[in-house]
Amino acid sequence: MTTTALPGLGTDRSLRRYDDIRRLLPDVDNPTPLVRVRHVLPEAGLSLFLKLEWLNPFGSIKDRAAAAMLEGLEKRGELAGREIVEASSGNTAIALAALAALEGTKLTVTIPDGVPEEKKILLRMLGAEVWETPDDLCPVDHPRDGAIALARSLAASAGGDRYAATNQYDNEDNVRAHYETTGPEIWRQTEGRVRYFLAGFGTCGTITGVGRYLKEQDSSIQIVAVEPQPGHRLPGLKNFGEAKQPSILDWDVVDHVVRVDDGPAYATTKRLFREEGLIVGPSTGAIVHAAATLGADHHGIAVGVSADGGLKYTSYFAETLGDEGLPQI
Repeated sequence: MTTTALPGLGTDRSLRRYDDIRRLLPDVDNPTPLVRVRHVLPEAGLSLFLKLEWLNPFGSIKDRAAAAMLEGLEKRGELAGREIVEASSGNTAIALAALAALEGTKLTVTIPDGVPEEKKILLRMLGAEVWETPDDLCPVDHPRDGAIALARSLAASAGGDRYAATNQYDNEDNVRAHYETTGPEIWRQTEGRVRYFLAGFGTCGTITGVGRYLKEQDSSIQIVAVEPQPGHRLPGLKNFGEAKQPSILDWDVVDHVVRVDDGPAYATTKRLFREEGLIVGPSTGAIVHAAATLGADHHGIAVGVSADGGLKYTSYFAETLGDEGLPQI
């Protein structure tokens, strides 16, 4: 029996038709949307827009960094014949797992054991090997860095021949992804009128890359970093009192740091669900709450990162909602 190849139609962005899921990755001509927060901050001096990064093909802002870091490994010849290892609270790993699956490359993920089960299940569905890591695997002065320590140990094992480490906390390709895509998208989408940019402290690729790009366009643009409190439960965000500061963080682009507690972050997340129809993760609630605390003396267009969607956190939300739907943190 003979088989006939199916005819291809080719990629056509104007028709939203793609030959490969990777063609959905964003750039200045195919940006993720900006959506205004109209009800949660109706009286604020800021006009806040959220950049909906959960509409990326693999569900988060980390799609950008994962693609850029893999590209960097390939260009430097570090990936050939090796598996990939990465420490992640979930989103980078999910994007890496999807991209690696497309290439037939194995991914090992070291992940804090407190990460939502939804993310761990997604990783295993994508074929990743998941190593859950308790906090006591790391130095006492950085009690949340156990996954990073384990990933580095694996990368150094077997003489360094088995694993290629994307190492998102120290990888300049992480910064490059946002300098080349996220920043230009925001500048173009706001017609150059953005006055504030808000992003959380995490790997710091986003705040460094976007901050550099926007400051180059207009040095008066204010870059606002959002940091959780020690002992927080805001996945993807880091408090530098309990986690090592990433080497890619550029403090020169950071104008303000706003500390956010879990309670207001989750309460704001609930409001975004119920008043804006935005099914966002808790870090978005932290970003919006931080924007609200800037005060009435801040005016103009602000853009905040909505890093991922709320469907990955349903177990967290179930734990934090009481009988009347009120946060119980």
